Amino acid sequence: MADNPSISRAAAVRQRSLGWGLRVWVALVAFVLVAPTLVVIPMSFGAGSTFEFPPKDWSWHWYAEFFTSKQWLAALANSVQVGLLAAALATVLGVAAALALDRMRSRGRGVVRQLLMAPMILPGIVVAVAIYGVFLRWQLNGTMLGFVLAHAVLGLPFVLTSVQTSLAGYDPIMEKAAASLGAPRFTTLRKVVLPIIAPGVLSGFVFAFATSFDEVVVALFLQTPAIKTLPVKMYESIVLEIDPTIAAASSLIVVFTTILLFVPAVLRRKEQS
Repeated sequence: MADNPSISRAAAVRQRSLGWGLRVWVALVAFVLVAPTLVVIPMSFGAGSTFEFPPKDWSWHWYAEFFTSKQWLAALANSVQVGLLAAALATVLGVAAALALDRMRSRGRGVVRQLLMAPMILPGIVVAVAIYGVFLRWQLNGTMLGFVLAHAVLGLPFVLTSVQTSLAGYDPIMEKAAASLGAPRFTTLRKVVLPIIAPGVLSGFVFAFATSFDEVVVALFLQTPAIKTLPVKMYESIVLEIDPTIAAASSLIVVFTTILLFVPAVLRRKEQS
């Protein structure tokens, strides 16, 4: 039976209207996400002694203040150090967990995965209080090791998700083929498995680092005057004193994290090509 032309036209109109509605919605969401950046970055170039938008005069003063301040640079160095170490630890644990879950065939697989994803699902303040209570007993509060362990826990779900996505297209037969040729398990892991899931591993590392670099709630519980990350320093600059240097710091973080978030997209595109 031939299709009714009126029904076909109505379906096409509905599809076009849905497409335009979805585009408008995406544009609104993008504007809401980008709007704070459009305010913060111009403010960072203001020459005034307080926050001003739009700036009356333009200057690099607050960037110079940021890069010449020992406190700001120390906080930045702490964030980079904690982020790299936490991302490395989260990547090792996340890859191991993803490989284990991929081979697990028991009914408890979903429960284990949900437990590993809990730091991403639970409210940040709940995770922070739990970590603070445990680390207080272990005397890890205010230590670099405590920061690294806490942020590795927060970054683990991102690594797990990214690596499991790469494993979705992985064929276990290749491991059996390598084993049949006499390759030990570690050699198979290093030369067969890891090269295949490398984009997922690198993407997970990037997301884990970005999570650690931007994290403030747990860091507020763990920080001391000796060890303070950049987000904590920014929080104190807006709560304890009005320091416009925070606008320059915020702009640097926005640019840096934006560049980082493009890395997984590039890696995924290479993986698909």
